Amino acid sequence: MNEITQIDSYQKEQFSYEMRNGKVAEHDIYTLGDGDKIVVIIQELPGIGQETLSLADKFVENGYTVVLPHLFGPIGKTSRGNIIRVLCMRREFKIFAKNESSPIVDYLSGLCTSLKTKHQVNGVAVIGMCLTGNFAISLMANEAVLAGFASQPSLAALSQKSLHMGSDEIEAVKKKLDKVGPMHCGRFEKDKLCTNHKFQLLDKTFNQTENKRMIFHELPGKGHAILTLDFVDKEGHPTYNALQDVFEYFDERLT
Repeated sequence: MNEITQIDSYQKEQFSYEMRNGKVAEHDIYTLGDGDKIVVIIQELPGIGQETLSLADKFVENGYTVVLPHLFGPIGKTSRGNIIRVLCMRREFKIFAKNESSPIVDYLSGLCTSLKTKHQVNGVAVIGMCLTGNFAISLMANEAVLAGFASQPSLAALSQKSLHMGSDEIEAVKKKLDKVGPMHCGRFEKDKLCTNHKFQLLDKTFNQTENKRMIFHELPGKGHAILTLDFVDKEGHPTYNALQDVFEYFDERLT
């Protein structure tokens, strides 16, 4: 396996943005690469661990500039205790909320708009994973976001039959996907955090017409983190194939 680029090799800066609740969120933003395709990888609950940094390297190798917002938890390793930190960040996250998204979506949307201007590109791609998987769906409403992959979207927490989006957000996302084409979502078929009920609800909500707004990828097995903790970097493996599909999809939208 190739040596993984560690976080101290990234360019670090801070980005702040006022959310819908009137509070200002400020987080460190880490950037790697100099490609003309921009992808925002939104960390999952365990933190920005080695698997996430490895994913970032793969994008850089494929001509991307990778942007990692550090929202919570450790960098360079993962931790199981981050759920407490997220619950304490109530002004930014509402992980149990049904029919509304977390305020942090506003922050991430502002970041995407800023990146489009900063890098002078037509738009950016986003990846959300697990707790942040739903955020990738909400962000599709932003004109600066041209492609999104929602990997094992798991919110609203403890409610697989509810969406972590409001009705106005849903309509805005539909309108945008009608314009730019479908986004992609992925899960393992036996995942207990992102179940078949979640995908059925997303399908019913966004694909109720002949116009497919979401393309679903269901991988065999009972893993969870398709692109990171359960990723197998071996040609022909379902997770490897899923990442290749993401590259192809993002390349098409961003070039």
